Amino acid sequence: MNPAVVIPTFITGARRRSEVKGIVGNYDHTTNINDEGELDRCLASLEGVERLGLVIILVAADRGLETEAVEKVRAITAAHPDLSTLVIGNTELGLVRQRMEQLGITNVNQEIGLRGYGAVRNLGLVVANALGFDAVIFLDDDEVIDDPEFMRKAVYGLGKLTKKGVPILAKTGYYINDQGSYYSKWEDRWYNRFWQQGSAFNDWIRQAMNGPRLSRSNHVCGGCIAIHKEAYRRLAFDPWIPRGEDLDYMLDLRMYGSDIWFDNQWKLRHLPPKTAHEGRRFRQDIFRWLYEHDKLEYSYSLIDLLRITPQSLKPYPGPFLERGLQRRIAITAFLRSLVRPDKKAYRRAAREAMGEAKRYAEQNCANYFEFQRTWPQIMERIDSDKLLTNALVQSALLQQEASLEVADAAAEPQVPGREANVDPGATSQIRLDLNDA
Repeated sequence: MNPAVVIPTFITGARRRSEVKGIVGNYDHTTNINDEGELDRCLASLEGVERLGLVIILVAADRGLETEAVEKVRAITAAHPDLSTLVIGNTELGLVRQRMEQLGITNVNQEIGLRGYGAVRNLGLVVANALGFDAVIFLDDDEVIDDPEFMRKAVYGLGKLTKKGVPILAKTGYYINDQGSYYSKWEDRWYNRFWQQGSAFNDWIRQAMNGPRLSRSNHVCGGCIAIHKEAYRRLAFDPWIPRGEDLDYMLDLRMYGSDIWFDNQWKLRHLPPKTAHEGRRFRQDIFRWLYEHDKLEYSYSLIDLLRITPQSLKPYPGPFLERGLQRRIAITAFLRSLVRPDKKAYRRAAREAMGEAKRYAEQNCANYFEFQRTWPQIMERIDSDKLLTNALVQSALLQQEASLEVADAAAEPQVPGREANVDPGATSQIRLDLNDA
């Protein structure tokens, strides 16, 4: 197979507020523009992976930081010259959108872009499809790959049939945490009585690890997922879900007659930075689970989709899609607000469970299904598109040349009146070339 590795990275400013970007623009893990971050460590670990191929890095940045963020990522990739990398920032996104418009694809800026987990992943799929890759492997920038055979294991079984003739078009591996365990660090405390998420996940993965190498999965690690072209050309990620877009993709696959498989021999280390904002993350979970619940309920009214019930998703994530979810969320947020750090965020979350989050779910739960009707057409038109491929490659080369000129100028002695010869309009010429198509 010819897979591409896709790594989203999310870069923010020094004083970013959680509300600035709206509900889909808040992320679990971001890198401050002034900090080193984890991407360099991830890329360093990939240097030891055999048969790696191209690494596509998607740079999602706060408004006003797009250029600086891309420069930061390019500097990181330059420190790993043995890797083949393609950095996708706002300039490259502009090229993608121009080409799509030429092909009659419009009004999908929210669905395919550099804001929100689902939209960013969709952009990765579009780029990989345009470049002609037959599989995509998503990683996260806060992960470390220790196994030289990681890629071989990633594509094991992908595109093949099970003994019962079922095609394996998407699969997931699992994370090892900083304690060397694949179990959740969930704590059995009184304030978690109504929210047993970690315990339910542990029950599921215990069974999966004791089963055959490949088994039908109820869980997805978004930073360790392989998707065959036959799946990603047919099904998009949901741009409206605030987080958990990976698990949501599994549910979408089932609705549309496919599935995700769990490979208990494919793993990596997940080493996210510590965060003090656990209340904010729970707030995102509130929006996520209420949205997912309403989305499943809405899908029952669509006769061309398979019915996915919470009972079929036991032990995880079924309990978090059952009736009474809103009440359990509100109680858990209140109990945690009594003893956990980030108390104000938990109290706000408790209020929102009864209002804003429910309204968001009701207003948006049908959007994905409308977008999904157009996704296969989008992917068919953009498949192996030579014009877009050439434009992306030219953009990457021009950006690299500009970065080298700036670096060379900085290394030379200062000469009055002499500046680096960088053409800020270089990529605009690529746009003109696209318009000539």
